Amino acid sequence: MTTHSQKIDYWLFFSVIALIFLGQLFLSILSASLSLTKFGNTYYFLFHQLIYGVLFGLVLGFAFFKMPLRFLQKIAPILFFSNLAFLILVFFPQIGARFGGAARWLGLGNIIFQPSEFLKITSIIYLASWLQSRGYSGLQKGGVFKKPLASHRKKEKYALKQVFFPFLFFLGVISIIFIFQPDISTLAIIFSTLLVMYFGARTPLWQNALIVLVASIIFLILIILAPYRFSRITTFLNPESDPLGISFQMKQSSIAIGSGGILGRGLGMSSQKFGFIPQSMSDSIFAIFAEETGFIGSFVLISLFLLFLWRGLRIAKLAEDKFCYLAALGITFWIVFQGFINISSMAGLFPLIGIPLPFISYGGSHLVAELIGVGILLNISSKV
Repeated sequence: MTTHSQKIDYWLFFSVIALIFLGQLFLSILSASLSLTKFGNTYYFLFHQLIYGVLFGLVLGFAFFKMPLRFLQKIAPILFFSNLAFLILVFFPQIGARFGGAARWLGLGNIIFQPSEFLKITSIIYLASWLQSRGYSGLQKGGVFKKPLASHRKKEKYALKQVFFPFLFFLGVISIIFIFQPDISTLAIIFSTLLVMYFGARTPLWQNALIVLVASIIFLILIILAPYRFSRITTFLNPESDPLGISFQMKQSSIAIGSGGILGRGLGMSSQKFGFIPQSMSDSIFAIFAEETGFIGSFVLISLFLLFLWRGLRIAKLAEDKFCYLAALGITFWIVFQGFINISSMAGLFPLIGIPLPFISYGGSHLVAELIGVGILLNISSKV
């Protein structure tokens, strides 16, 4: 990604390389015994992640880094609606793969991937392109329209018909698909990211507040109607209620993080990874990371995400136009927000939520999508 003729944001580049290095280093240690047991090869999971995650991600990330931003803006609808089609295909038994009762994966030959992970980036690019095409930047002082509008009332009418209602429809379509999968955790990440972008487009505050209110009510209903989701909330509020049942994972994660101390137990010395923490290589990887590297390692990891946040917001602030600004804002918020939600859930500061830790967790789909996002961010940074 560094061969571009113009200077890129090397601080952002460094933070991503460091996060990927930590993820692969930790995965090589964490997955060794399970790889040997299942496949007779100590490095099976590591090689799988390197090929289908890191390598694919770097190739596609570089492609998006070199892609002209105007061309990216033009193909954004194609990428998004193609991604939506893949999301719908997961419901077809012939190619859709179910795990744990959820229809979230597509199987194409020996490759299984999650279209929902790629919707995070395609929806960001599409919304940025769409808001740019509306020629709208808010009703506040300084708002700009492609076509001058005579009065404030006309501006409000235009905003409702051309921006607000279509945006609600856009959110509704995405929400319905994820509710039926079901995958409320991923929906929450995408929904939050798109709403931040919508707010960042200087839309009226009352519109954003209304969306948050309605969405909160709907999410609350979805939580109440699904016993396992409701149990996650009650467990978060009272982790001692069932330490050997529903509270087991949260309890064991807290033990792992707490036992790491200042310097950690040492790489490969975790005791909680041996059957105590589910999904130790993917969603729960931070708990094991904190146990083995301690406060110092956790501080370094969180600092890298904060560095990513700082540089990403700087790129957005200096972006050359609205499309680049909104795309940079959305990508930065998505990756950092998802990272801190994952870490917070492992530390008992947030209810358990099944999402990967960006750049660190095992899984090719999310890593490829994240590296595509980084490629676009670096592309934008090279123009500022």
